[in-house]
Amino acid sequence: MHRRDRVVGTVVGSAVGDALGAPFEFALAGALSERFPDGVATMCGGGGWDPGEATDDTQMAVLVCESLLECGGLELQDIFRRFQHWAAGEPKDIGLQTEDVLTNGEPWDVAAALHFQLNGRAAGNGSLMRAATSAVYFAGAGHEGTMDAARRIAALTHGDRAAWEGTAVLHALVRVALDGGDPLAAVPDALALVHPDHRVRWSTVLAPDWHPDHATEFNGAVWPCLGSALWALRTTSRFEDALCAAIDLGGDTDTVAAVTGGLAGAVYGVSAVPERWTGPLHVPLPGFGGRVLRTPELAGLAERLEQAGPHDRHT
Repeated sequence: MHRRDRVVGTVVGSAVGDALGAPFEFALAGALSERFPDGVATMCGGGGWDPGEATDDTQMAVLVCESLLECGGLELQDIFRRFQHWAAGEPKDIGLQTEDVLTNGEPWDVAAALHFQLNGRAAGNGSLMRAATSAVYFAGAGHEGTMDAARRIAALTHGDRAAWEGTAVLHALVRVALDGGDPLAAVPDALALVHPDHRVRWSTVLAPDWHPDHATEFNGAVWPCLGSALWALRTTSRFEDALCAAIDLGGDTDTVAAVTGGLAGAVYGVSAVPERWTGPLHVPLPGFGGRVLRTPELAGLAERLEQAGPHDRHT
């Protein structure tokens, strides 16, 4: 498989998972299978979402992407400014923690940390959900380089290091998959670079025998979200099946499916994503003049990310 297929698969796969999962958010386990008993799921819409409409997960991933491309690299203040502009555009969905960090009036480099100090909880999955584009861009930065970039972007909105480390692991696994490797087999190497204070907990949820039923938090938290995505990838053998398994878990279905879709897209490539999903896919960008991106635009952004990113693959 050509690397381009995997690169585009990562970005488009994440967006497809987001849009497919959105109508089932907070539904009970098995809701997707109940809706599509023949096993052929379509972009059905519902819950305030049009068929194929992506949520804040993909919207924020696009903002990260366009900042990286337009700034020629990682400019954290620019990403934060774009996030704020988007939040002011009144998106249909925005996480409570993310909204507070972006609208509390604090400077970009302390807003998330102050939120964490005041609330004591900031390990939501909001930094995972938007990581597909940055994972593609920084894949060429090497193992440590891509994980460091992930942490820095995550810290813009999430003050809890647990969220930074989970996003760093996701970056590392996407990097391996884009090179044609097995991301599941790469988990130990990624865990070795996780901060020691967080390594045990991450090792638990990313273990081969972990099951979403073992989760001790709702899957809107960073640990079970990434653990569930790896479980869906591990227990299936097709892109479609991985996404359906993720959504059938219930709960925060759009984000769990977005993370699953990014990983599965990197493994199976965009050619494995059915046209009945990519055809209706669209990504509105609130606050940005009514822009709406569709699959060809997302594919183009993915290709540009691959070309523009660092290419020191030996580190």
